[in-house]
Amino acid sequence: MEYHVSIHGNDRNKGTEDQPLRTISCAAGHALPGDTVIVHAGVYREWVNPANGGTAEHRIVYRSAGDGEAVITGAERITNWTSEGDHVWSTEVPNSIFSVRNPFEVELSGDWLFDGRFPVHLGDVYLDGKSLYECESYESVRNPKVWPEAKYAHDSLLTWYAEVGLTTTKIWANFGGKDPRHEHVEVNVRPYCFWPDQPGRDYITVSGFTLRQASPQWAPPTDYQEGLIGPHWSKGWIIENNTICESKCVGISLGTAVGTGHSQSLEQQSKGGTQREQEVILRALRDGWHKDTVGSHVVRGNVIHDCEQAGIVGHMGAAFSHIVGNRIYNIHHKRLRHGAEVAGIKLHAALDTQISDNILYSCYRALWLDWQAQGTRICRNVFWDNLSEDLFVEVCHGPYMVDHNLFLSPMNFRNMAQGGAFAHNLFAGRFVVRSEVTRTTPYHFPHETAMAGYSNITGGDDRYYNNIFLGDDDANVEPVPITFFEHLPLKPRDEAGADGKTVMDGVPDDSICYLHAVGLGGYDQHPNVKDKRWWEYTKEELIELGDAAKDFFIGNAVLPVAMGGNVFLNGAVPSRHELESDGNVYEQKGIQVEVDPVISKVRVQIDAAKWLRGNSAAMVVTTDLLGKAYHTNMGFEEPDGRAYLLDSDFFGVKRVNGLITAGPFALTEDGMAEFEV
Repeated sequence: MEYHVSIHGNDRNKGTEDQPLRTISCAAGHALPGDTVIVHAGVYREWVNPANGGTAEHRIVYRSAGDGEAVITGAERITNWTSEGDHVWSTEVPNSIFSVRNPFEVELSGDWLFDGRFPVHLGDVYLDGKSLYECESYESVRNPKVWPEAKYAHDSLLTWYAEVGLTTTKIWANFGGKDPRHEHVEVNVRPYCFWPDQPGRDYITVSGFTLRQASPQWAPPTDYQEGLIGPHWSKGWIIENNTICESKCVGISLGTAVGTGHSQSLEQQSKGGTQREQEVILRALRDGWHKDTVGSHVVRGNVIHDCEQAGIVGHMGAAFSHIVGNRIYNIHHKRLRHGAEVAGIKLHAALDTQISDNILYSCYRALWLDWQAQGTRICRNVFWDNLSEDLFVEVCHGPYMVDHNLFLSPMNFRNMAQGGAFAHNLFAGRFVVRSEVTRTTPYHFPHETAMAGYSNITGGDDRYYNNIFLGDDDANVEPVPITFFEHLPLKPRDEAGADGKTVMDGVPDDSICYLHAVGLGGYDQHPNVKDKRWWEYTKEELIELGDAAKDFFIGNAVLPVAMGGNVFLNGAVPSRHELESDGNVYEQKGIQVEVDPVISKVRVQIDAAKWLRGNSAAMVVTTDLLGKAYHTNMGFEEPDGRAYLLDSDFFGVKRVNGLITAGPFALTEDGMAEFEV
């Protein structure tokens, strides 16, 4: 059955095309498996809470009619503003306008959210669809100053402040000289746009909408993960071809349900974060976290922007999913509060999750895989202008595959994991390679949620084949100390700590990472897989390697690495393993990369096709070549168990045997080659 919805309809109508309903919520209350809800152009100010789910054979589909933009918003328009001079305006709204909770009263809170200069609330004020910056007082609204952390400094001069009373909420705002009585000004009043209030509403499709301006709470992995839109711990959703923006925290949440997590923010606990995370996983397994009941979503073709925590988040609930062809940008650009769950895409337990053909740029972090990236594939994505790093893989044991990506930000990869395979990528930024021996994290039986064991992260067990490393012409190749959560080099202080060591920005030693030059020099202290499968440093060897290596590896076995067919340009630094064998190091650049942020395109010119084709060390990358990840004893393979055969390039062009080239693109002719992605 089809239900039609129109802003000119009436909820007492039949829901036919000539007698449409007025609200999507009314249709959502009726829709059963196999039904389609067709929404015509207009602005729908409601929280769509689907009462039913579909089945694998008979989905419930919500789609726009295609006759104009169909908007679902968590905001209401406010027109009764009073001028208070100096570009400051005020309004009072009744508290009865707010659904579920008053976002101007509720503070942003949760595990892994760091302290800030002042409390930040879930509320927001929007001018022409774009949110203003909350500030700490009425005086700050009257005399706005640029927020120093903001990516877009001028935008931070548009501010608001609110005080909540018993029956009304008063809001003051500075619109930068614009008159809000004649502009489009809104405030958020609902936490969600499209979100079931209960888990288990499976097989729903949401297609072709604009979803915006909602106030979900901070989404930590150890508690309920809300989002502007999401399946709420269900199975088999398709979220496609939507524009999703202006979420206070998360755009799309694929994560944990109420009761699944264990929030430190609500209780006084002495347990550490790792232990609490382990408890959450075990609790979820007891309560039915299984491939048959949760995950297997498709998130494709969406444009996601201006969400302050993450574009897509998911703890366990994103397992077995496909995240394909999305454009994600301007994530965490205000930076009023920072935390450990901030990224364009942030997933825990991305088991067999396929992340491909996405464009991620102008985010704080772009893609962050934390815990249990196993069977995961990251393929044909393009990254640029990300402040911290393009890819962060943390305390995972693999196997995970990273192939045919363009990593173009100044910092490409923060590796605090093991068991990764990297093939045919273009790397144009720096690396962190670091162990994490203090945390013990789980791994799983292949293609299952069932846990197979635990281990810490000594690092290594990585493979690099047929990648291009494009250096930044920096003659200084010594590793630079940086903090765990930041991207900038640390500045040593003059004073020493209690242990006599120089204090670096107040960061403890176990939070320091070392940022290596473009290339694979960060793996020099790992053995080569050709020599030994498992290796433990002796005290004598540690002395030879120096203090940094001693602190890094003492008492822990490190895993070997495998490398071959990589090309190093423009000062990029090969690992000693390839220098000893088949590394290809060239002084000339040979590659020109141009980013056009206006149209979200990257152009790559290669005029060194001859030497790239002459890279005799390049080889066809297969499951057999890659072997098995050490701890999981699992091969690098597709989610259905099929072997990998990387014989096609970024565009699907077959690589001719005998003409295997490094990098994402197959080069079939000498001379100039140009690619646009």
